This record gives sequence, structure tokens and C-alpha cells, in this order.
Amino acid sequence: MSDTSIMSDTVRRGADRASRLARAAALSGTSGKVFPANLATRLLEAIIEPGDRVTIEGDNQKQADFLASALAKVDPARVHDLHMVQSVLALPDHLAVFERGIANRLDFAFAGPQSRKLAELVASGTVKIGAIHTYLELYARMLVDLTPRVALIVADKADRNGNLYTGPNTEDTPTIAEAAAFRGGIVVAQVNEIVDRLPRVDVPGDWVDVVVPSPKPYLIDPLFTRDPAKIRNENVLMAMMAIAAVYEPYQVRRLNHGIGYATAAVYEPYQVRRLNHGIGYATAAIELILPTYATQRGLKGKIASHFVLNPHPTLIPAIEAGFVDSVYCFGSELGMERYVSSRADIFPVGADGNLHSNRALAQVAGQYACDLFIGGTLQIDAQGNSSTATKGRITGFGGAPNMGADARGRRHDSPTWLRAGQEAGESLRGRKLVVQMVQTHQPNGAPSFVERLDAFDLAASAGFALPPVMIYGDDVTHVVTERGVANLLRCRSPQEREAALRAVAGNTDFGQRQSPETSDSLRRRGIVMSPSDLGIDVGTATRDSLAAKSIDDIVTASGGLYVPPAKFHRAVVTRT
Repeated sequence: MSDTSIMSDTVRRGADRASRLARAAALSGTSGKVFPANLATRLLEAIIEPGDRVTIEGDNQKQADFLASALAKVDPARVHDLHMVQSVLALPDHLAVFERGIANRLDFAFAGPQSRKLAELVASGTVKIGAIHTYLELYARMLVDLTPRVALIVADKADRNGNLYTGPNTEDTPTIAEAAAFRGGIVVAQVNEIVDRLPRVDVPGDWVDVVVPSPKPYLIDPLFTRDPAKIRNENVLMAMMAIAAVYEPYQVRRLNHGIGYATAAVYEPYQVRRLNHGIGYATAAIELILPTYATQRGLKGKIASHFVLNPHPTLIPAIEAGFVDSVYCFGSELGMERYVSSRADIFPVGADGNLHSNRALAQVAGQYACDLFIGGTLQIDAQGNSSTATKGRITGFGGAPNMGADARGRRHDSPTWLRAGQEAGESLRGRKLVVQMVQTHQPNGAPSFVERLDAFDLAASAGFALPPVMIYGDDVTHVVTERGVANLLRCRSPQEREAALRAVAGNTDFGQRQSPETSDSLRRRGIVMSPSDLGIDVGTATRDSLAAKSIDDIVTASGGLYVPPAKFHRAVVTRT
């Protein structure tokens, strides 16, 4: 491309942007950036044109809900054929734009509560999915080939120059704004209030074109809060096994199978200090037995010191017990604001006294700075591939594939990384520990282990080039179920990996297709470990091991600084 054509393209984009903003200014009757909320839908009709690529902020937690509602109300005769590029589809309005014919194409990362409805719209041809991305992947493409023409973002406060303060929930706001602002796009911010002076500037006003004060504060959900009252004994057992089989520092242990073996295997666990947890009840159980079970094993100061994690309330007892040295956050968590601000020694708290989070950088930290990712899934197949895309549900992946993948670009070493590499037979590099923690059956009774992922059928029906696998089997190092632990690093063939998975799959059809003799052989070699192999008495794996057994126990552990969100108040009042 010649210098002349580059210049002409820049001029065209500049003229187009100016024309759109001029239409918006004519609506408001002012040259300032603050735009009246009652004209929000007309504003979007003025700045969005048919065929535009549009992104609307819908993080895991905070939502640009007022702008989402305004977009869903535009006239489809004026605004149509939009290509939506967004991290999360969490609200009905996020899909209403497709149902009303305003948009027809979608690239996203996570659908959550809209997963079933999204599957219906894809099946009917109403939505054409470009790809299901990871968060980092989607942000990267926003900067390259999925650049939004219009970005609708959300913040706590703004001044009249358009500078934004996001408070604890910065999340991916700056990334989205930057992608649009530096390619001639238009950035519109929904804010809770306009102020004269901001506590700090999280997004500079030069990146923001229009500020809309919302009639009510933006929607935010406590997505990462798990009530300890719902943690079951099975979750505690799996948590104990994860700590005993994966988290502990190096030691040589003789396995006592108790089934008459003449020989005993040697097992050497890992020293895991830098890690990321998923948001299930099993990982919440891990957090809540650190001050009890892990302390009894003499592990304080030796494991689980540095987290890349949202401020989970279930982490409070471990923090207060002195287990945790630092937590870097993707976002905040509703109700945790006062507690986080009081622990600037643990969390990234700014001079304004509030948390600063960054979803994109936390994803990078989870991929490159952590030695362990441990999370859950809905299905695992015979090769160890896992997915949350099942029949009738297109949930998406979020950040799990970023953190649940062996980072091939990593070059710094750690004891955990080196030990995992040695166990896998690597001679030039280490390995990241990627653990899938799942009960053999889902809460609805569906088996978690299957011969073939539903994702393959979804790929065929949705026209994907490849099945939407969340974490590929060759990245998975361990699988933990209530039946035991499969250490896939020790497997030396695909057949051995499959046998190890069947050995921990319990009474599913998948597990019952393997003879007990094959599973016993894997136990003798330390590839598969039952609770007794790890020195765990199943009778002691109960809720009594939890450092907090209820939400109000967490409040007490926080010194009264944790304020449970409204959805948890009923449980607290009932117990009182």
C-alpha cells in the first residue's frame, strides 16, 4: 500500500468519525462530551451505521447494561447487520439485538446465563458465530482484525472531559477503549455519576468521545462468590486430594494401597506457590481447607502463596491465617471492597484506597507467571480434551484456555515447572500443571466422562472448522475426581492416558469399560492415586475441615469488612 493510499484511508476514517460525532452533537445540542440519558438510543442510531463492528462491555461481573438496553431498542430499519464483538453475553439484551435483526454476527468469549438461548439462536440461523475465543484471543483480535467501529463501555465515574474512574472493577475497560480509540472508532461510556474530580484516572478522556450518565448504577454480580454452606463432603475430599497429590512440596512417600501389593510406588508431589483457581465449589473447598488441612500437614509458607484470582470471599480465612502473600486480580467482587482496601499488603490497591484490576494483564499473569491452573469442566473425553460446549448450551470458555495451557513461550524456571517437565520426560523445558477437577457426574446426573465430546456435534451444526474444545488433552496434567487422581504426566502413551482417565471415572459408562485389573496396575505405578494412596481417610473428609462453613463465618473472618451481596442475605438472616 502506498503512502498516498494510507493517508487517504486515514482521512476517510477521520471524516467518517467526525460526521458521526456531528450527528450526535446535533442531538444533544452541546459540544461537550456529556450526553443526556433519555436520548441514549437516538445517540446510538446517530453514531452506528449498518454493517458496523460494535463491542459492548459485558465483563464477567460489571455490565454496560444501560447502553445494552439502548442498543436493543434502536430501529432495525436504520441500524442492522451489526457484527458484535464482546467478551461476555450475560444479559437478555445482549441477545435481543440478534432477535430484533439489529445484529447477525457474533465473536465472543463467554455466554454464561445466556448459553442455552444462544444455542437456540445459532440453531435457528439467527446468530452466526465467527469464533468462540478466549479473553486474550478476543482482545488481541480487537487490536488487529476485529477492531470495533463503536465501543460501548462502563465506568463508575467520569469528569466532564471524559476521564473515567472504574474503581475496583477496571477489568477490560481500558483494553476495549484503546482498541477503538486508536483506529478511528467512537467510544461511548456509561457512568454512574459525573464528578468534578476523580479519585484516579483509569481511562484518559482523550480516548472517550461520549459520556452517558446512567439513570441507575450499572449492574454487577458476585459471580465469584461461593457460599461455603453449599460445599459438600465430596468437594472437601477432592480438595484434600488436590493438595496431597499436586500442591505439596517435594517429598518421597510410600503408597499404602492396602490391597496386598508386594511393591510400593514412590510419589513426589510438587511445590506449588503461584497459581490460579477456578470458581467451583471444589476449588472454594481448597481455599477453605488451607488454614486447616494444609496447616496440619505443615504447608503454611510452602504452598499457595501467590494467586492470580478475583478476590474470592472464600480466600479470606487463608489470607488471615498468613497463607497468602499476594493476589493479582482480573476484576473485583461485590462485597469485598472494604476488605480488599484494608489489605493493601495483599491486593493491588492504589493511592485512592481502592483495588485496581486488569483482566487482560491478569490473563497474561495466569498464563506465564503461574505454575498451576486448576478448574472444572462439563465433559472430558478419552483423550483428556474438555469442553463446556455441550448439547443445547454454548457457554464459551472465558479465560480457562489461556491459563489452562502450557505456555510454550515461557523461559523462566521454578521448582514446580521443572519437576513437572521432568515427570513428563522433557529434557529441555518444564511443564505447567493443568488440573481438571470434576466429579464423575454433573449435578444433573449427566456423566462428566464421555467417549466423545458434544463439542464435535456442535461444530458440525454451527459450521465451525474445529470442535470448540476448552482445554486440549495434551495440556492436562492431572484429573481429580471423588474417586482419585490421575497423573497424566506419568503416562507414556495415549492408551495409558486413556486408561488413567477411565480409572478415575467411577461408575460412568466410560469408567466401567475398563477392567479393575488395569486400574490396579496404574495404582501400583503411581499413575493413579486413590484417597488411601495419598494417606487420606475418607471419613475425615467432611465439612468439619472447612475454615468457614457459612457466609457469616466469612464475615467474621474478615473482621466485619466483607459485606455479603443481597442474594446471600436470606441465608444469613435465616441462620441468625
